[in-house]
Amino acid sequence: MGAAGIDWSMGSRAEALVDWQTARDTGRRVAGTGPPTVPEERARLRADMAELVPHAEALVAGFTGLSADGSPSRPWVMSRGDWISANLNGLRRLLEPLARRLVPEGTPRSPLRRKALGAQIGGLLGYVSKKVLGQYDAFLPPDDDGLIYFVGPNLIETERRFGLPPRDFRLWVALHEVTHRLQFGSTPWLRGYLQGRIDEYLQTVQVDPRQLLEQLRRAVHEIRSGAAPRGASGIMLLLTPEQRELFRAMQALMSLLEGHASWVMNELGRAHIRDVERLRRSLRRRREAGGAERALQRAIGFDQKVLQYDAGEAFVRSVVGSLGPEGLNRIWDRPEHLPRPEEIARPERWISRVAGT
Repeated sequence: MGAAGIDWSMGSRAEALVDWQTARDTGRRVAGTGPPTVPEERARLRADMAELVPHAEALVAGFTGLSADGSPSRPWVMSRGDWISANLNGLRRLLEPLARRLVPEGTPRSPLRRKALGAQIGGLLGYVSKKVLGQYDAFLPPDDDGLIYFVGPNLIETERRFGLPPRDFRLWVALHEVTHRLQFGSTPWLRGYLQGRIDEYLQTVQVDPRQLLEQLRRAVHEIRSGAAPRGASGIMLLLTPEQRELFRAMQALMSLLEGHASWVMNELGRAHIRDVERLRRSLRRRREAGGAERALQRAIGFDQKVLQYDAGEAFVRSVVGSLGPEGLNRIWDRPEHLPRPEEIARPERWISRVAGT
């Protein structure tokens, strides 16, 4: 067999589902390279993050009481293309069980469909790669324990656009991402719990045209009858009732994780950063979008992430105000202590259920 015919996928069915090279190439084209930078500027950013991430970990651990076993947190300052590749690798691992169900061994798969799906995934990640500042990937292999992504071009672009002091801004972003690392590192069951919810959701995904048509008909009926869930996006309307419940549960968890990280970064920011309110205003302005971009963000659910930050942070502040940080940390004791979807907006219900007050 020639080199071109060798199968390097190790039996991966996700390879049969998506053309990952097309996804990578499309993502990089959409992302671009970001602002021009000189080598000294990039070296300074890498040196800053290498110093600031361990400092942020010490601050977050002292403030929250959370800690992580294993390797200390460490940064990977990456390009947009690197971020796309890293997330495609994670997505490929995540989709493997679904691909084994949808494309069993020996099932032919149209190259055109693989390329089309790859182009869609790549286009989406290419757009997001221009927005993300940092990321903690909870599902990295054990050898990469403690690794945190920082998209260098986006950090520098934001600092230039709003005239922000680089080290203050970089520490502030590091505080947020390190908090995510400690959330998972100090809660042994959390990673498995999240993986279980994702797997459970993927088990409900169907490709039967008749079932997909029925979901579309139901969405149209709900819109016409006024029975659609309040504030539901187009994606939400196409979900089955079972999928909606799973989706709402995952949204509640993500609201907690993002809101908790935002609360930590802002509280520590006020104590250790000269003008954290200026950083917050700049980040809000950076998230603003209008016209076609705003419509795109709503279509892909990107706007929901901002709402998750706000709703989750309000929940955390309310709980801390009533029970203190120690009371908030009861969330990490067991899965039953996680807030239910309806409790995010009504934290007093969580307080009554978990703390009994």
